[in-house]
Amino acid sequence: MLRGGRLSTDPGRSPKIPPVDQRGTFGDVVEAPSADAVRAGAAVYRPWTLRLYDVWVHGVSNAIAWRCPTRALLDAYDRNVSARHLDVGVGSGFFLSQCRFPVAEPRVTLVDLNPASLAFTSARIRRYRPTVHQANVFELTTLPEAPFDSIALMYLLHCLPGTLATKSRLFERLGKLLAPEGVLFGATILGRGVERSLPARVLMRVYNAKGIFSNADDTLADLEAGLRRAFVEVRVSLHGMVAVFEARQPRATHALS
Repeated sequence: MLRGGRLSTDPGRSPKIPPVDQRGTFGDVVEAPSADAVRAGAAVYRPWTLRLYDVWVHGVSNAIAWRCPTRALLDAYDRNVSARHLDVGVGSGFFLSQCRFPVAEPRVTLVDLNPASLAFTSARIRRYRPTVHQANVFELTTLPEAPFDSIALMYLLHCLPGTLATKSRLFERLGKLLAPEGVLFGATILGRGVERSLPARVLMRVYNAKGIFSNADDTLADLEAGLRRAFVEVRVSLHGMVAVFEARQPRATHALS
């Protein structure tokens, strides 16, 4: 249920969330994968899995498989999150609930394809009264809350279908939603060019086979190339298999071409 344009924070109900207005403001069209392929990466997030998400992902997988301390991801939020923030691919809302916002009452907007993730995260950060939009990120064009001073893509890219060369086109589109001095930041698990432990190889094989991940060919070079195509200032650091990135000064200040 929506109340006053915001998602009801009752996590026990499946909310009806209006889709984002799909009227385009960008000149380009991202090579969008099929809707079924996009849903496959989001379908794993159900109410019961979300209750276990933090323990499994941030407590077990990060340390044992991906070899990236969760603290490094939370530090990225603490460095970059702003008073006008957009979170794309919200997961369980762990970082939004734990990070230090620069103001007591930030304006937080959530975008995700999965209504369970939106309901769970919205309930978890109800103190910020977030605005929510259910949308396929490949079809996202504009949002009424834009521009944002920060946009987060935390652990989203490796769940999206396609190669990083294709997925990184999203950087240009999301850059259009940033304020001139804003920052796009996040992290993604790479599939090639990084050392993989035995647990990582097993999880990667299972997750890619099930369509939960689509990152077998994702490389640091493709990530950096995509970021530099869309932004002037780019910073990427590698933590085990995880690339943590920050990008500023979007090149597209007008309609993309």
